[in-house]
Amino acid sequence: MKYKLLALDVDGTLLNGQKKITPRTKAALLKMQHLGVQIVLASGRPTHGLAPLAKELGMDTNGGYLLSYNGGQIINMQTNEPLYEKRIDPEMLPYLERKARAYDFPLFTYHRDTLLTTHPDNERVRKEAELNGMRVKAVTGFAEAVDFAPYKCMLASEDEEALTGLEAHWKKRLAGSLDVFRSESYFLEIVPQDIDKANTLSWLMETLGIEAQDVIAIGDGVCDVSMIQLAGLGVAMGNAQESVKACADDVTGSNDEDGVATAVEKHILAAVHPSTVPLEQLNARGRHALMGNLGIQYTYASESRIEATMPVDHRTRQPFGILHGGATLALAETVAGLGSFVLCRPDEVMVGMQVSGNHLSSAHEGDTVRAVATILHKGRSSHVWNVDVFTSTDKLISSIRVLNSIMKKQ
Repeated sequence: MKYKLLALDVDGTLLNGQKKITPRTKAALLKMQHLGVQIVLASGRPTHGLAPLAKELGMDTNGGYLLSYNGGQIINMQTNEPLYEKRIDPEMLPYLERKARAYDFPLFTYHRDTLLTTHPDNERVRKEAELNGMRVKAVTGFAEAVDFAPYKCMLASEDEEALTGLEAHWKKRLAGSLDVFRSESYFLEIVPQDIDKANTLSWLMETLGIEAQDVIAIGDGVCDVSMIQLAGLGVAMGNAQESVKACADDVTGSNDEDGVATAVEKHILAAVHPSTVPLEQLNARGRHALMGNLGIQYTYASESRIEATMPVDHRTRQPFGILHGGATLALAETVAGLGSFVLCRPDEVMVGMQVSGNHLSSAHEGDTVRAVATILHKGRSSHVWNVDVFTSTDKLISSIRVLNSIMKKQ
């Protein structure tokens, strides 16, 4: 694939106005991952608030990374291990607390599944906790209660003028120690120096050996601009500010118009060709699925033919030592499924509908069978595949028809 990594903002980008991942966007991102492109969810959200979204996208099995706290931490979703982190020096907390109290601004930070705050009843604070699935813990002495080094601290206020004034003051006062910026009109964020999405994404790219031209970045906010400019292809959402769009290479639809799916379909899925399908990666990622449990391995892919092998062993044989017919049908569905997956247009999804097999002979334990799928019918709403299964000596043992339904993503 031309691209290896998709850096994706969350709120206003991945999620629609109801804070949901739409079926079309989810289908596009799953197909993209199956083709070997990994996702980096890059967000100001805490890690606890990103993990459920990552799991919904299958990043825990397909591989991927959480870039949380606007770059304060990177988590490998497959291993759940932190790869990178940078925190605020706890000695700075008393000063931050004094200023927050002087302005009577709610002050809060995150710790695992808990949001600690001086103003537990503040509407913005409670919504932030709810958004990330966190419980709220009230603290009277913030600096004393936060007995750890936080990734970031935040102030909330509806007084935009006062927040703007404090932001300008802190940019000078805290220069060299902390960075300060507005993530929303009502939020002022304090993070370690030089922490932003682009700097942390750059660290990840260097660690993975990935060049800028291998990366797509999609976002909608000012915090995403540096990431959009870093990537080989930077995409702004249709709901982004004009200043963000001006920095991007392309502008897609809004987050309520499946803008992420449109960009993925246009720049990644439209370029899919059978010769580019990463069979080794598909085999590796299927090791915990049915195909992996049966020992199925893809070996060849073209527009009209897909091949795979399967051992005749304790996983796939009858109790009396010959290949199980059910395992043979599963092999046929696996190769026909990949064939339709490759042939589908970017805005289409494949669903298996029917499999019908004729078993002509047997294969014995210790052998390895080979399935060859050829396309018989490629229609707008259906694909019909013929799958012949041979022994290692090229004896035909089964001939199977597979019908796959082709539908538009919703």
